[in-house]
Amino acid sequence: MPKRIILLGLSLLALTGTTYLWINGNHREEPQAVTVVVTEAVSATTPPPTATPARRPESNPIEDSPLKEAVIAAGDYLARQQLANGELAYQVNILNNERAYAPSHLRLMAGTGALFTVCRVSGDAAYCAAGDRALGHYLGLLVSDPQAFKGACLYTNGACPLGGAALTVDAIYKRWQATGGLMLGERDLLDTAAELGYFIVSMRKPNGGFYHSFDPHFGGAADSNYFSASFSGGALSALLQLHEMTGNDFWLKQAHEVNEYMIAQSATEDYRHSYALALLAKREKLDKAEQAYAREVADTIIAGQVRSLHPVNSSVSTATKIEALAALAQAFYLSGADHAWLEREIRAFITFVQARQLPQDNCNFSLGDDAILRYRGGVFASCEDPSIRVDGVQHWIEGVTLFLEYRAMSGAK
Repeated sequence: MPKRIILLGLSLLALTGTTYLWINGNHREEPQAVTVVVTEAVSATTPPPTATPARRPESNPIEDSPLKEAVIAAGDYLARQQLANGELAYQVNILNNERAYAPSHLRLMAGTGALFTVCRVSGDAAYCAAGDRALGHYLGLLVSDPQAFKGACLYTNGACPLGGAALTVDAIYKRWQATGGLMLGERDLLDTAAELGYFIVSMRKPNGGFYHSFDPHFGGAADSNYFSASFSGGALSALLQLHEMTGNDFWLKQAHEVNEYMIAQSATEDYRHSYALALLAKREKLDKAEQAYAREVADTIIAGQVRSLHPVNSSVSTATKIEALAALAQAFYLSGADHAWLEREIRAFITFVQARQLPQDNCNFSLGDDAILRYRGGVFASCEDPSIRVDGVQHWIEGVTLFLEYRAMSGAK
């Protein structure tokens, strides 16, 4: 009997070993994506902790006007469509009420930040409460693994996009602007923002740019082939926002290095980089090279104006042009450079988008009173795409707010 037990045990042990080798052998034979390990691509310097108490936010008061009311109406749309768990509406067709169920969490996080902007502009805490519900919901997507990567990232669709971390910092910054506070329940949002900042810094390439996507599984690796046009500008903005909230010069040093690399590249319609230049100009005037680059960005946006204002084109992309040009107007003003020439261009884009903010309807859709009541304040995309998407509303809120801030700071009448 003991012999049989020993033989049976040996057989099971052999079978287990064979199964282990078969599974691991097959795993090793699977083709692997070409990636670059983040920790091998960036400096070994670890960012210092952000222990400095948060500064008090500074903002320009905005006078009452039809455009201010348009910003608040857009905020009403976002808050009215919000679910009880904090989730925002991603996209809805205003003609048949069909909703999209494959949302972009990056756009939804940006929409969360827009609620805090409306809170600040309106002075109504109800929008901050809606923003807190949304932020609390989407912060559940953050992941961290000290053994695999530095800091924390926003995990969505199987990866951690650089833009996700940047937009989460942006939402926290906009909440700080609106409330001066950085506690959400028991969560210290300043610590959260710093962890996201560490991740952003770890994604820097040796040449000064960024990797744009990171897979936190199996030790962590960055995808060297993934690219999104606004991610680098968003990451730069986040670094400057961290510096403004904390006073920690580590973030400003990183931002200077990134910006130096970016302005050496060809100018594009990068609204996030434009916003970063405005943030930078708040701390220090743009130098001649930065001003020249900003002028190139503005000229690039304006050169496409006729095509951009065509009725078939999207109000979403046009709203990003408002955001970019208004941010650049701020940057030029704060740097003592010519800025007034931009107002006419900004207003042209505003007129185009405002004609699609319900109840305005330059496409002559047959909308009943119920649809207008339900979707009032939302911005629909185009005459060929009668849908309201969260980023269209968000870009409209941020762009018009930047423009109204510019007018307030410059004393425009």
